[in-house]
Amino acid sequence: ADAALEEAVVEVLDHRPLERDRAPGCQVTAEPVGSCATLVTERIAQGPPGVLDRPTAALLHGTILLDCVNLSPAAGKVTPRDVACVSLLEARFPELPARDTIFEALQAAKFDVSGLTTEQMLRKDLKVLSGDELLLAISAIYVDLETFLSRPGLLQDLDAFCQARGYAGLVAMMISFNERNEPSRQLAVYSRCETLQSAVCQALEEATAPSLHLQPLPSPWSCVSTYAQGNALASRKKVLPILRAAL
Repeated sequence: ADAALEEAVVEVLDHRPLERDRAPGCQVTAEPVGSCATLVTERIAQGPPGVLDRPTAALLHGTILLDCVNLSPAAGKVTPRDVACVSLLEARFPELPARDTIFEALQAAKFDVSGLTTEQMLRKDLKVLSGDELLLAISAIYVDLETFLSRPGLLQDLDAFCQARGYAGLVAMMISFNERNEPSRQLAVYSRCETLQSAVCQALEEATAPSLHLQPLPSPWSCVSTYAQGNALASRKKVLPILRAAL
């Protein structure tokens, strides 16, 4: 829908490998850091003085802390560059809120799905992969699997969500954190196409780069396969290439 804007893009900053080539003349920076805001902070810090003001610093600071789970190594996201940028921002603006304070407030808001419909939950943090004439949706879900499966009318909502958007299937990636900021992950694979569901499940179960260490869980419907994900450090960013290869 936004393909017409392609020629207007002059530069891309991203913290994951790009899925496609950009137009000639478009500068691309794709670096493996925990937060894309880290790349933005580095760029601004190298630029002319005065660009980095307090409101901008607060936005960058909070985003890096949220993306990198308060710089917790246990979450498997933070890199030394993320830590360096947070320290730089705090050094320049000592009045920024304490890390724990801002992280806990942002994390609570991010995981607050009270009042959201299932459609809104699925759309809140959504990626879409395209394969041979099909689309596969991947949604990050901020409740545990048991809570998600117990939502009234869930199967009908999954049907309606995919049918309305032309998705052949959907992978819901549940994530939660304990008090030590260690992640816990579960997966649900939905499709009314048995062949696609089987192919996606097989790809996830047999993946080695990384291995997800999946354990099947009981599901109330045959069109929804559910798993506990033993490798809790395998985020959606690491699972997307597995799913892309399966398509």
